[in-house]
Amino acid sequence: MTHAAIAGWGKCLPPAILTNQDLATFLPTDDEWIRTRTGMHERRVSHVPGIELAIVAAQRALDCAGMDGGELDLVIYGSCSNDELVPNSASAVQVRVGAVHAAAFDVNTACTSFMYALSIGTSMIKSGIANNALIIGVELISRYMDWENRNVAVLFGDGAAAVVLRASDAESGIIAEKLQCYADARQVLRVRGMGTIYANLGVQYGQTRWDFDGQEIFRKAVHGMSEASLDVMRRAGVGMQDIGVIVPHQANLRIVEAVAKRAGAGMDKVFLNIHKYGNMSSATAPVALVEAVEEGRVKPGSLILMPAFGAGLTLSSHLLRWGERVTPLRASSAELPPCTKTALQMVNEIRAQKQEGAAGAPLLEQVKLAESLG
Repeated sequence: MTHAAIAGWGKCLPPAILTNQDLATFLPTDDEWIRTRTGMHERRVSHVPGIELAIVAAQRALDCAGMDGGELDLVIYGSCSNDELVPNSASAVQVRVGAVHAAAFDVNTACTSFMYALSIGTSMIKSGIANNALIIGVELISRYMDWENRNVAVLFGDGAAAVVLRASDAESGIIAEKLQCYADARQVLRVRGMGTIYANLGVQYGQTRWDFDGQEIFRKAVHGMSEASLDVMRRAGVGMQDIGVIVPHQANLRIVEAVAKRAGAGMDKVFLNIHKYGNMSSATAPVALVEAVEEGRVKPGSLILMPAFGAGLTLSSHLLRWGERVTPLRASSAELPPCTKTALQMVNEIRAQKQEGAAGAPLLEQVKLAESLG
């Protein structure tokens, strides 16, 4: 049986750090309020487009695998904040890494985009369509954020990570997985303004208002991720005692703690980096996976449990078997260009641009449209 082993891994975090204290300069909040409710201390704001983050992460993953881009058969770009829709963002990464023979497409399931893309790439390798694949999770949330809304502005950050999958006869990569969507509750997390339908109301693309029902998201996320995790372990015939490390999507520390408890795990088994990056949507899980490897939390041959949740409301859980190698095959020289502004400066510039374009559709009209979409 063919498996899809993780042969390479890489991340790209913008250097500019937006702290809780920075947010308090324009929001009615403070460091303690944010930390106690979310577990977040800081997050990153990118000075370059999301595609540029993805390219650096992708090149680092290829170098880690000891591969050149020309060997790739497939590039999948997981994101809900694409720089471009036509042409797709995956093709921009494809051309820059030299993947001249590859197929390339985008996947958007919000925060679970990387995990869904991982399933798709794995399935294509198992079916023989591809021998290897580059799977990317990347978000540039800062450009679409409603920075005047405290409920969401404190949560999100920018970043990217990627893995290279390679066909293998050894049992490696995804062992079991579950994908699901609570579509009847899709309206509890909606970004109004991201989509062509809003143009009918005169709303400029990127001029966003966020619907965010925190209590319902918490309830659905905890139930969905914990039940999906129990399901994949049951189908794989393993228990929590067999799991080496849990690498969850990190939307909120309270959610992660509740999921671990319901799945029967202590927090000592959970890898956390939410304090450093906040919620990077589809980049969160892969960045955490890369850092878990870098910090020695992933052992050769160990089992990794990766539950995730996102707008839609999509959910997933993946049980991975890691291979024997936990170090890169070659060093990477891929780097971002220098950043000349602070994160707070960039955010304030985005806020000013949004305020200048705020003469779009009245909020009431957007609410009515959102209700009509279900």
